[in-house]
This record gives sequence, structure tokens and C-alpha cells, in this order.
Amino acid sequence: MGVTNHTGFDNDKYLKEQTSSILERVNRFNHKLYLEFGGKILYDYHAARVLPGFDPNVKMRLLQILKDKIDVILCIHAGAIERKKVRADFGITYDVDALKTIDDFRDWGIDIKAVVITRFQNQSPAKAFKNKLELRGIKVYLHYPTKGYPTDVDLIVSDHGYGTNEYIRTTNPIVIVTGPGPGSGKLATCLCNLYHEYRKGVKAGYAKFETFPIWDLPVDHMVNLAYEAATVDLNDRVLIDEDHLKAYNVKTVNYNRDIEAFHLVKRIIEKITGGESMYQSPTDMGVNRASAGIVNDSIITEASYQEIIRRYFRCAVEYALGLVEKETLNRITVIMNNIGAKAEDRMVVLPAREAAKDAERCGKGNAGFYCGAAIELPDGEIITGKNSPLLHASSSLILNATKHLAGLPDKMYLLPENIIDSVTHLKKDILNGKMVSLDVDETLIVLGISALSNPAAKMALENLKLLRNCEVHLTHIPTPGDEAGWRKLSVNLTCDPEYSSKSLFIS
Repeated sequence: MGVTNHTGFDNDKYLKEQTSSILERVNRFNHKLYLEFGGKILYDYHAARVLPGFDPNVKMRLLQILKDKIDVILCIHAGAIERKKVRADFGITYDVDALKTIDDFRDWGIDIKAVVITRFQNQSPAKAFKNKLELRGIKVYLHYPTKGYPTDVDLIVSDHGYGTNEYIRTTNPIVIVTGPGPGSGKLATCLCNLYHEYRKGVKAGYAKFETFPIWDLPVDHMVNLAYEAATVDLNDRVLIDEDHLKAYNVKTVNYNRDIEAFHLVKRIIEKITGGESMYQSPTDMGVNRASAGIVNDSIITEASYQEIIRRYFRCAVEYALGLVEKETLNRITVIMNNIGAKAEDRMVVLPAREAAKDAERCGKGNAGFYCGAAIELPDGEIITGKNSPLLHASSSLILNATKHLAGLPDKMYLLPENIIDSVTHLKKDILNGKMVSLDVDETLIVLGISALSNPAAKMALENLKLLRNCEVHLTHIPTPGDEAGWRKLSVNLTCDPEYSSKSLFIS
């Protein structure tokens, strides 16, 4: 892959080093390795944002290279199914994400060997999920909370601990263990099967594949600080791996949860193996070669700086929505302060706020609310939009941006008045809606209809794909229709933690 001036990461170099590292590790362990995949195998947009040039699906390309050597196990925590925990980047629950993951793997030509529902305690939603999978021909295992965990290693590594969980049958030398998010039970699944392997006389091994933090970059490297910002709700912190420093006199980094858990994991593995120690440090357990793909550190640093600001906005909104505690917002504010970042360092923030002020000056808001939006296009041009009785600010922004990209006059109307009137009539008079201005989802549909008879609208429609990965900021929390539309357009969206209406319920 060629490296452009805007690229900081080379996927081919990374793939070569990462594949070699995994194969070296499996050869070390009698050709049976349980490889825990932390983070996202597919659609790793955080990595793509902080490592410009990183293919969000490069890890799946890696698995395709190793296709003939792997089995894949998908873990999902029964409690996440019960609580309907949501994956933020897709806006879907973890159980639905598990189904999507199975489909996505099949699209790449790789089958999921089995699904493991971890820490199962007879939850009804988890049982229903199991039935749904089994009816579709997918093998499901139930793993229960481990007795004695985390203090009684003798009980954990016994027939009454790991032994109570059924052995997951695999045939290939590398077993990829993944899940929809942190806390899925991946580590316990690996160690449980490791226990069964040793009972069968197979000296299998365990390793961990985490992209972040990048172990051979400094603690305070911006890409590692961006990892802290991304996991601020978990209170993850990047620290020096003192065990690695002591064992090898080499300074490396890891995150606090792995560092804190290492000695327990080491004792469990030694109990399983009969005293043999696989690793001397948390860093030893990892097979991460992400640094091999970095070809321009300054680009990586700036991208990570911007990601921290995006994460700050997201955390502020989640706090306004009651999804996180004040201490979580305080933690990311500390990270912002430590790197000297301000919200306004994001290029689209001030133009969006100025657009909202312009809407107020013109008196063109909606129900007394004045909202602004701004986008930075691939050529660096910043376009703005503001709300009106007809359009949300986001909808206005998309029309203005696509007109600019298509070379159309700013004052040209793309949406026929009769179609807008018809949709407004439907929302207000037939469906008894309170909000009649068009959100992003509705605007995209109307634009698609208009393109049938309006060449200018067709030109604008064709340019929608150029909005992918552009930076967007709103002065308000988007409505569900706006958020869904922006997600389909795959932009990097942030917003101020302000509501766009006095209504407590918006749908």
C-alpha cells in the first residue's frame, strides 16, 4: 500500500509483522494456542481514527491469512444480554452485535466455531438468545461463574471450578477467542479450555492480542493517551510494566487492568501447567505489533490529539444523558488539561456554534431553538448549516455540503417544495407528530426521491459518499433520526451537550 501525506500507518508492514508474531507464538506451544482478541476484530474505527491509514478490518485480513489454521469462539456475557448493553458505534445491543459478527465473519469466509454465554446464571434473556442461535444451527456453550474466583486458585483450577464448564471442542492449532466488548469473558474462556487441554495431556498455550495501548510506545504518547480517553468509563490507565522492566530491563507499557490481573493469571496458569510459567510479565503475554505499521509519528500524534477531543465531547453528552457519572467526565477533563487541549481545537466546533448564532440573528430557528452544524470536507473546506422550520441543522448541512461538492450554487433548492409539504403533512396531520422539520434520515430519503427527476439533486446524491470519515460537529444532541442518518453516512460526529428542544422525549 502506498503511503500518502495523510497516512501515518502502513497495513502491509503491520500484517507481515503481526502474522509472523502469532505463528511464532503458536509454534512455541505444541501447536495449540488460545489467542484472546481484545478490542474489535471488525470495524475498529477507533484504531482507524488514531492511526490514519489503518484499515478498520485489517485484523480480519490477518485472520484470512491464517484461515486454515484457526477456529473462532465468540463470547458474550449473560449479564450484557440481560441488561441490553449497547455498542455505541453501531447503536445496537451486544446480543444483536454477536449475531452481526457471525454474519460478518461468514461474509469474510470464516465460520464461528461456537458461541459461549459466559457467567450464565439462568437469565431468561440469555436462554432465549441460546435458543435463537441453536435453532439456526450454531453450537452454544454455557459457562458459569467460576467458584473461588479471584482469591482461591486451588478451587478455580479444579473440577469444581473450571472443570464444571464444558470443554469447547476445536480442531485447529490457533483458537481465536473474541467478544463484542470488554467483560465478555474471553480470558476465562481461554483459561477454562487451557485447563481441559492439560487434563487431556495437551500442553497448549495462551496469548493476548490487544491493539492498544501500544506496548513499545511511551506511556505519554498521544496514541496511548487516546486509549485512556476511549476507555475513560472503565478508568483504564496506561502504566509502565514493572514486571517486564524487572525481568528484562526493558521499559514497556500496559494498562492497569492487565497489570493488576497478571499475578493472578500467572498463578492460575502455573496451577494448570503444574508449575511451568509461560510468561514473566503482562507484556510477555501480548502479540501486538501495531508499532511496526507506524510510518509517520507526527500524523499519528495529531490524529490521537483530535480523538481525545472527540471522546471528551462524547463523554460530556453521555453525562448530559445520564449514562455516565460525573467522575467519568472529570477523568477525561483531566486528560484534556494534561495535553493542553481545548474543545475549540476541533476545527468544526466554532463554525457550528457561529451557525447557531446566525440562525438566532436571522430568527430562522425552530420553536425558539437555534442549532448549528459544521463539516470539514476532504479538501479542508468547512461548510455549515442551521435549523429552520423545514429542516434540522444536520439536514441543512448535508444539503449545503453536497451542493458544494457537486459545484452547485448555494441558493439552489434540491428538495421540491411539494415533497417537503407532503412529508410535513404526513408527520403533523396524519401521524400527529410534534416535530415536523426533516431530520437526516428523512432528508436522505427525500433527496433520493428528488434525484429521479432533478439532475442537480442526483449530482448531490452521488456526492454523499464523499462525506464518509469527514469531521462533523453539532451544537446540540442529535435526535434519533439525525443520529441514525449520520451513522449511515459514517462521519466522525461530535456535539455539544445541549438539547435541541424543551421536550423530554424526542422520537
